Amino acid sequence: MYKLSAPLLISILLATGAQAKEDKIKDIKVEMDLAAIVNPLAAERLGTLATDLQGAIAARLADRVAEEGKVLTVDISEAELSNAFTDAAGLAETKLVGLVHVTDENDNSNFNSYQLTVTVDQARAFFPADTDEASLTASSDAYYTSLITAFADAVAVRIDE
Repeated sequence: MYKLSAPLLISILLATGAQAKEDKIKDIKVEMDLAAIVNPLAAERLGTLATDLQGAIAARLADRVAEEGKVLTVDISEAELSNAFTDAAGLAETKLVGLVHVTDENDNSNFNSYQLTVTVDQARAFFPADTDEASLTASSDAYYTSLITAFADAVAVRIDE
């Protein structure tokens, strides 16, 4: 059996507690350049993507919103929806790609940046329970909402990393 000294035990507990702490969120920004939309179907369907994604992320982090805290910025760099032809040919490329930056205006050492890609395979977990995938198209509301939801969920899960 190992014996830990009181100061060592306290240090371990404090370090563990610090990692488990959920920082507050001051602001959420989602930006998308028109060049991020790589095909016509996406251009037609994703006109409100930045606003919808910002709302979906905010919904997941609502209990952490505060006047001081981290600033979360998502820059969508690619948005692509497959069409019936690419689906049938097995060449579907439905995905959402963005750079996620998490900064803290009060602590320059508290930051994180990463590229996040969410594909239709990951979005399937967020399809409504009664979804008939055989009749689902990339331009449908369920498809779009599930892609946004999957991206927002992935951001919320990684916010404290």
